[in-house]
Amino acid sequence: MNSIELLIFLLLLFMGVPDFLRRKGRSAVSFPVFVLIGVLLGPVIDGDLEGLLAQAGQVGFLLLLFEVGLEIELPAWATARKALRFALPWALLQYPAVMAVAGVAGLTWKESLLAAATLTGVSVGMVHAAWKNFPGFDDAERRRCLHVMIVLETLAILTIGVETSFLKAGLNWQVGVKLAIIILTIILVARAATHVTKLFQKVLTTTTHWRTHMLVVLVLLVAAVGERLGLSAPKTAFFLGLFMSRVEHEGKGIEDVIAPVSRMFLIPMFFVSLGIRVDFGFLWSWPALVAVSGAFLLIGVRQLLHRNGMGIGKHERAFLLLCPNLTMAALGAQTLKETGNLPQNASWLLLTGLVMSVTALFLLPPTRIEAAKAALPEPTKKPDA
Repeated sequence: MNSIELLIFLLLLFMGVPDFLRRKGRSAVSFPVFVLIGVLLGPVIDGDLEGLLAQAGQVGFLLLLFEVGLEIELPAWATARKALRFALPWALLQYPAVMAVAGVAGLTWKESLLAAATLTGVSVGMVHAAWKNFPGFDDAERRRCLHVMIVLETLAILTIGVETSFLKAGLNWQVGVKLAIIILTIILVARAATHVTKLFQKVLTTTTHWRTHMLVVLVLLVAAVGERLGLSAPKTAFFLGLFMSRVEHEGKGIEDVIAPVSRMFLIPMFFVSLGIRVDFGFLWSWPALVAVSGAFLLIGVRQLLHRNGMGIGKHERAFLLLCPNLTMAALGAQTLKETGNLPQNASWLLLTGLVMSVTALFLLPPTRIEAAKAALPEPTKKPDA
């Protein structure tokens, strides 16, 4: 199979996998599936195609963080403060275990701190359907769990942003200057978000054929401006999505409109390119063994916390809703790669997040409601009289 045939096969695969998994009620595992596809393709793919996937994947990574920001509806401060009182101890109590496992895998203490921030986060988008249909919650527990997940995800992204500067420059005055620039850029993005929201709304309501492409271009333009101001393009996209009010048109949000480009094409490319970067031989190495065993150890630590005063709900498996973190692991792995660390360290972090996420998602009850909806035929539009 030559490069062109392989590329066509991948494009067809990207479009088919999400729909197939959605019909099975397991749409949350689509990202892990794409990572595994990348790992399997690694030994047979050539350099040119790998480079193409990596470049397209960078745009997918940016759109992924934009959608992560959109899915986070920040609660009122009083509500967020209550969630923070749970989320902060929950995360910090796991730091020693994560850093110990990372140290055994060969990461430095600074890299271990980044791994701890990454693996204690939650990918809300991956687990949202499972949370919505989780059978063991009353209404109050369900709302509290969602607020905790939102706070954990936000804390992880903010901490990773801080530690990126720390990894690049070490602990010196330059880190303080860099953080000040980041904070200033975030404030500018927040102020600009209102105007950008109106522009997105106008695109949604006044355009037809080029609507999807124009929305994606707008995100890329704002991200490029943020990059020039000192905040990385993916993080600019995240904060843009975070500060934008929910923009909808005909019952669809922005993330649904750009889904044909993002979720079915560019974002899968990012996860496949991540998998390709994992050396196939790495899967039989010591760090890989530490990643798999460490993932189960961390799930066990969370189960102990859940049973001993840090429960997220009465159901014995409710803590699993706080375990899927592949999106955060991908962000952490990308950060390690960009800061010039050993490739195997990024692979270890990605594999740990992958095993944790897949294990938790399969132990959670499948989203039967989602599968039932997907199986229903599309409604037919009645012809005009």
